Amino acid sequence: MSSTEKIPYARRFAKLLKAYDIDTIFGLVGIPIVTFANDLIDEGINFIACRNEQAASYAASAYGYLHNKPAVLLVVGGPGLIHALAGVYNSINNKWPLVVIAGSNDNGEHQYQGTFQEMDQMSLMGEYVKFKGKLNPTNMDFVTFNAFNHAIQAPQGVSYIDFPGDLIESGIMVDARVPENIQLPRQIKSCADPTIVKTVANIITDNVINNHKKILVVIGKGVSHFSEPIRQFIDKFNLPFLPTPMAKGIIPDDHPMNVSSARSMALKESDIVLVFGARLNWILHFGQAPKWKPDTIFIQCDNDVSTLGVNNERNVHLSLLGDIKLIIEQLITAIQTTSDEFKHPDLPLEMKTRIRQNESKLSKQEHTYNEKKELNYHTVYRTLRDTRDDLRTILVMEGANTMDKARVSFPTSFPLRRLDCGTNATMGVGLGYAIASRLSFPQMDTVLIQGDSAFGFSGMEIETLVRVKLGCVIVVMNNSGIYHGNNPHSSTKLSEQCRYDIVAKGLGAQGHLVTTLEDLKVKFEEGIVQSRANNVVTLLNVIIEHGKGAQVSFAWQNKAPSKL
Repeated sequence: MSSTEKIPYARRFAKLLKAYDIDTIFGLVGIPIVTFANDLIDEGINFIACRNEQAASYAASAYGYLHNKPAVLLVVGGPGLIHALAGVYNSINNKWPLVVIAGSNDNGEHQYQGTFQEMDQMSLMGEYVKFKGKLNPTNMDFVTFNAFNHAIQAPQGVSYIDFPGDLIESGIMVDARVPENIQLPRQIKSCADPTIVKTVANIITDNVINNHKKILVVIGKGVSHFSEPIRQFIDKFNLPFLPTPMAKGIIPDDHPMNVSSARSMALKESDIVLVFGARLNWILHFGQAPKWKPDTIFIQCDNDVSTLGVNNERNVHLSLLGDIKLIIEQLITAIQTTSDEFKHPDLPLEMKTRIRQNESKLSKQEHTYNEKKELNYHTVYRTLRDTRDDLRTILVMEGANTMDKARVSFPTSFPLRRLDCGTNATMGVGLGYAIASRLSFPQMDTVLIQGDSAFGFSGMEIETLVRVKLGCVIVVMNNSGIYHGNNPHSSTKLSEQCRYDIVAKGLGAQGHLVTTLEDLKVKFEEGIVQSRANNVVTLLNVIIEHGKGAQVSFAWQNKAPSKL
C-alpha cells in the first residue's frame, strides 16, 4: 500500500478497528451502516448479525465482560439505537466495557427537516456514557482512541461513536494508512491509600484475635478476573466468604469457608465485612438490618469511587479505592505485617450445622414431586447437574424462579462459569449471553437455562446461533407462566405447554419436548455431544409443574416494616 493511497472513509474505520484488536462485532445492519458492516467483514472482523438490536446489545455487553476489554456494538440510528439501549444500560450498570457505534443522519444537511430516522443521538447518549464523539472527515483516530480509552478505564463502562451516513455513502476518500503499532488503551491501575490499608489490617486482626468478632468477605463479580489473588487471600487467613451470584466459582463453591449455604445466618452474625467488587445494593440488602446487624462495619474495596459510602455512611472512611487485585495484595502484606501468624478460626459449629441442614433440605427437594409426579425445578436441576461437566461448562441462567433456584443448584469450582441477569435483574439477556459465551470460549459447552417467559424476549436468536454455527444446549423451564402458570385468568399466565421445541426446529435447531427425567438426561447428553462435534443447537422444552399461585414477592428484598 503506497503512502498516498486513498480508500473510502468507512473502509479505513474498519481497518482502524481491526488495528485496535477488535475481532468480533455484534449488531444489526440497515441504512446507512450496511456498507460499513461489509467493510468490517472484508477486514477479517467477525460480524455477528443478530435478529434484534436488543439481543445484539446484550451479546456485546457480555462479550466485553468475559474478555475484560471493550466489545463493539454496531446499529442503525434512530429506532435501532433505541432498541440497543437495553444492552447499553446493562453495561453501564454492571460496569462492563462497551463501545457503541450507530449510524446517524447526514452531518448537518437536512437537519431539523425530518430526515431519515433523525434523532439527536449525541444528546441522548451523552448524559449516560463515559465518552461520546461524532465522526467527521478528520477526527477518526482521536474519537476512536478516546472511545476505547474511556470504556476500559476504571470503572469500566460505555462509549458512543456517532457515524454520520454521509461519511459512509458519499464516497469521501481518506489516507489509507493506519498508524503502525497502535498503543492500545490499557487500564491505569493504582493502589489504595496505604494508611487506610494499615488501619483496615489492624481492625481485622485486633477484632478477631482480641474481641472474637466475626469477619465475612463478600466477593462480587468485579473480582471475576482476579481469582488467584482472592483465593490466596481467603486461604492464607482462613476467612469465611460469600460470593454474589455471578461470582460463584471465583473460589470453589466446595471450599470449607464458603458460607453460601447458610447465607442468612452469615449475614446476620457478621461484625466486619470486607466487600470486594460488589455494591451494597439490593443484592446485599443495602447493608441494613434486619438482614445485617445494625452496627456491622463494612469495608468497601472497589475501583469506582462513586460506590464507596453508598449505604455505608458510617464506615466510608475505611473504604479502599484502587485496583482490586492490588488492594488484595496490599491487604495480604499489611495483615502479615500486623500479625504474621494471623488465622481466622474455622466456621463455628452452629454455622456448619446450618450449612448441612440447608444442603440436606435442598437434596430432599431434589427428590420430591407433587401428587401428579410432574417435573419441577429441583428435580430437573439435579439431573442436569449430575450430567454436565463443570470444568468445561458455562452456565447462562435467566428467569425469575428459574434463575433463583438454579443459583443454589449448580455449584462450580471455576471462575467465569456463571452468567445471569446481573445487577439489573434483566429479563431478555439469555440468548445474547449464550451467543457471547460460545464465541468467547468455543472449546467449552454453553448451556442456557431459562424460563418460558424469558425465552420469549429473544427466541429468534436461535436462528443466529444456528446460522453462525454456535452449538449450545438451551433448556426452557416451561411452567406455562411467569413465576407460576396455574391460574388461567392471572396476568402471569402464558399459553399452556407452548411448543418451543417446534419453534426451535423451524429455526434450524434440534427441538425436543421433555416430560421425564429419563428423556431429559438422554436428550441433554445428546445435545452436548452434537454441540461439540457439529455445532448443533439443541432446545429442550421441559414441561414442569405450574407452581403455586401465591402472591408474587421479591425474595431478595428486606422484609422490614416500611418507613413511609
